[in-house]
Amino acid sequence: MQSLNYQQLFYFWVVAREGGLTHAGRVLRLSHPTLHAHVRALEAHLGLALFEKRGRRLELTEEGRVVQRYADEIFSLGREMVDTVHHLTAGKVARLHVGVVEAMPKIVVRELLEPVLTLPEPVRIIVREAARDVLLAELALHRVDLVLADAPLPKGGAVRAFHHHLGSSEVGWFAVPALARALARGFPGSLHGAPTLLPVETLPVRRSLDGFFAAHRVVPKLVGEFSDSALLKVFGATGAGVFPAPIAVQEEVCAQYGVELVGLAQGVEQSFYAITLERRLASAPVLALWQAARASLFGEPRAKGRGGARRRRP
Repeated sequence: MQSLNYQQLFYFWVVAREGGLTHAGRVLRLSHPTLHAHVRALEAHLGLALFEKRGRRLELTEEGRVVQRYADEIFSLGREMVDTVHHLTAGKVARLHVGVVEAMPKIVVRELLEPVLTLPEPVRIIVREAARDVLLAELALHRVDLVLADAPLPKGGAVRAFHHHLGSSEVGWFAVPALARALARGFPGSLHGAPTLLPVETLPVRRSLDGFFAAHRVVPKLVGEFSDSALLKVFGATGAGVFPAPIAVQEEVCAQYGVELVGLAQGVEQSFYAITLERRLASAPVLALWQAARASLFGEPRAKGRGGARRRRP
């Protein structure tokens, strides 16, 4: 028998794991015909059928389930080999590959990841920022260990994963001192016509902020919209406008950007999640991140500032 084509086996493995060609194609970013051709080539090479069609669904044959079990072991050993080699070449320093959704507040990301760096066993974090769909595909392919996001997994998503709620924070309005003092008088009505910086409309927190404006009959002067929360704050630090940020990192936002809290966006919360392939968090670095988030970042009341804002308990 000729040597096994591991690329074909990998494509079969993803199709079997994702439950069909369509979902696997989304994960692998390959067309339906391309995946189908690779699976058929593997079947021809092995001389047996791996799938059978039941209505519109593909189901594994008995032989297909056997091949899937071997593929599970093969690719599990492959990941173990890569991790072991990295462990040896990095001076026995474990690595945690983290995907960060672009809309995540960077100060929140730093606060979430800092506990990982203080573990007894050294850990090196490798952080990649991208769109959520891109990061979920990389998670499915084990290129990242977890994804930090500002929204839970959508129902019926292509990737079989689990979201773990890290906590929620009230949202406040911040501005440079002169603007903050001016807007504090008559807040939140003072936001009517005020220069304002907002997240883009596609982000969950933006929809909540729009609801806040509607509830108070406020129409701000929209100066800019940003998908990157750090860039939004940089513009806010120049005095371009008032901007929203989680109260959980109020002190850090004020210190880093030289701004003050104007007041709370009553009724608006921002939630944060760790997305993994495991139903239960198991690795020490990920557990440290989750425990610190629940116990400290989102667990203790924030000292009052302008507007009486505090951290919210999850």
